[in-house]
Amino acid sequence: MKNLLLFLFILISFSCSQKQQEKPVKDFTEYVDPTIGNVGHILQPTRPTVQLPNQMTRMTPDRADYMDDQISSFPLNVISHRVAQAFFIKPIAGELSENCWSKRLTWDHDLEVNLPWYYMTELIEEEVTVEYTAGKKSGIFRFQFPANQKANLLLGHYYKEGQYSFSENNAISGVEFFRNVKIYVYAEVANKYDIKKDEDNRLVVSSVADNTQALEFKYATSFISKEQAQKNFKAELEGTTFDELKNQGKLAWDKVINQIEVKGGTEAHKRSFYTALYRCYERMVDITEDGRYFSGFDNQIHQSTRPFYVDDWVWDTYLAHHPLRSILQPDVEADMLQSYVNMYEQSGWLPTFPVIYGDHTCMNGFHSTISFLDAYRKGIRNFDVATAFEGMLKNAEEATMLPWRNGEKCGLDDFYHEKGFYPALAPGEKETVQRVHPFENRQSVAITLGHSYDDWALSQMAGELGEEKVQKTFAQRASNYKKLWHPEQKMFLPKDENGNWIDIDPKFDGGMGARAYYDENNGWTYRWQTQQDINGLIELFGGIEPFESGLDQHFRESLGRSKYEFWSKLPDATGLVGQFSMGNEPSFHIPYLFNFTNSPWKTQKWTRFLLDTWFKDNVFGIPGDEDGGGMSAFVVFSAMGFYPVTPGIPEYTITSPLFEEVTINLENGNKFKVCAAGLSVEKKYIQSARLNGKTMEKPWFTHEDLMSGGVLELEMGRLPNKKLWN
Repeated sequence: MKNLLLFLFILISFSCSQKQQEKPVKDFTEYVDPTIGNVGHILQPTRPTVQLPNQMTRMTPDRADYMDDQISSFPLNVISHRVAQAFFIKPIAGELSENCWSKRLTWDHDLEVNLPWYYMTELIEEEVTVEYTAGKKSGIFRFQFPANQKANLLLGHYYKEGQYSFSENNAISGVEFFRNVKIYVYAEVANKYDIKKDEDNRLVVSSVADNTQALEFKYATSFISKEQAQKNFKAELEGTTFDELKNQGKLAWDKVINQIEVKGGTEAHKRSFYTALYRCYERMVDITEDGRYFSGFDNQIHQSTRPFYVDDWVWDTYLAHHPLRSILQPDVEADMLQSYVNMYEQSGWLPTFPVIYGDHTCMNGFHSTISFLDAYRKGIRNFDVATAFEGMLKNAEEATMLPWRNGEKCGLDDFYHEKGFYPALAPGEKETVQRVHPFENRQSVAITLGHSYDDWALSQMAGELGEEKVQKTFAQRASNYKKLWHPEQKMFLPKDENGNWIDIDPKFDGGMGARAYYDENNGWTYRWQTQQDINGLIELFGGIEPFESGLDQHFRESLGRSKYEFWSKLPDATGLVGQFSMGNEPSFHIPYLFNFTNSPWKTQKWTRFLLDTWFKDNVFGIPGDEDGGGMSAFVVFSAMGFYPVTPGIPEYTITSPLFEEVTINLENGNKFKVCAAGLSVEKKYIQSARLNGKTMEKPWFTHEDLMSGGVLELEMGRLPNKKLWN
């Protein structure tokens, strides 16, 4: 029998690989559309960003969103995702007027080209064509002006302290200041142009003759010095043409996009999937320059033999973005985690939202702890594990848990360490702790639940490293979430400092974003925030059946009010299906919780529905704040047919994929395939599952299974197989 099973597995694997070899591998970059999600449902849109994968130079038109038919300027670099940009360029045809600096440039949606490595638009009033492409620390703009009109480029800065200088050979240098960061630029234009500086330290580059039509602007930036900006220019652009840099960008994106190959599915599915994969390479970004980097965590220049990455919002990215990178680029993930270690050594704390100027201190939780554990258990250990553990422990014992704050703990944190929950205030009760953020509030339930997960991860990491005392202490703290479980209401609800329940409506109370008790989402979403102990949550519900019933109701429960009233307080809770919010990160794992019940087919039903409903291949195709890959990683995983419900546990749970065949070309040389026989829009339910020819007794497989290569075979059908994994 074993020989027969082995023969069948080899036959199936051969058949799957034969399909792959029937024709040359397709270039899947053609499916990437950077305009997907460029109109936000309520909050932030995505941007059509041009950059190399995980590299420093990011370029995108400065406009409100895709609905805005005018561009204010073209930044030379987005230095922090959605937060800051540096230097700008603006083409103006003809004679300059007094309002040229504030003039907005009209573009036409149908005349714009958006690719990850190249952008082009027609400014239809100026009759100027704009093109640009990016290097690692550099970029090139190419402008085509109308005949018989003077060609002008306005070079400005976004912050008041910015200034430019230029030399006789028309080499341009500039510096701009943002918080504690200096951004330098070095640029060159052909010497047939005049350059003048105005009283605000801005430059005007103008053609000498009125019949000059083409103008090219090449530049590089640095966070170290003007000399380093010039070195970056020389290294990347000297002797390099626009088309050569563009082609280099295409090759860089080919490498990461084509790492995952798919067959089947609709064209819309492919567009959404590969655009999501592109978004996952927006952040973090490597700011190392010639073996050095500027750190905003101590405001020093450091020597380094490996890349230093910034720009990560770990509240968003620990769930799926970091785990996805652990599969696709484990060495890069190790470098990023080492960057976190460096930040700890430089600042004294592990950051929450590390950006170019330091810790953005956003949201809540010490979720880098989870990412460290997740990577370590997946065999990614090329970072300073001992120092990482030191930082994890220091944050847990000494740092404040207050939302949007960092530094030493306060009295509320001492209360948590003693009592095991963050105390809340009753509605209308005045805040007594000065350090509490006046808008973000205490977020008492969210804090308790989030740090229970963080403390679980710290305990587990301590166990891996033989730190028994720490393991025992934080294993107890990992169960703190249970102290806010209301046994009658079956919800996590707030308590005051005396341990009394505070009577609230968990759907709606807590002020803007429910921040007095939760964070951006209501109590219905936070009802499921115990990924580290799902079995414990099932026990709190009273067993699998009431747990499943609660999940069913989550997708069906009414808002209890109009959408506009609901969103007036909870604008982040977009992509609604009942009380489920597809548009916000704490919901990502919820549809996968049916795999812990007697009805895992419901996971298949809901993930397919959510992908098809909320992630369309158009400008509205992202249901919430995408956050530079945080949400897109959910799409990539779910479309492939599996998901990491609990980062920190190196396992994946299965769902219905979007494609008949998915092949992940792993960097270790192995291939992991998901083959879904018979899959279609209607045939989305798994009838049987085999991993490497062996029948799967549960809807799970390990990270080791994936990285070793193999085939996950799914037989699909029109109706659920309710006996499967039951």
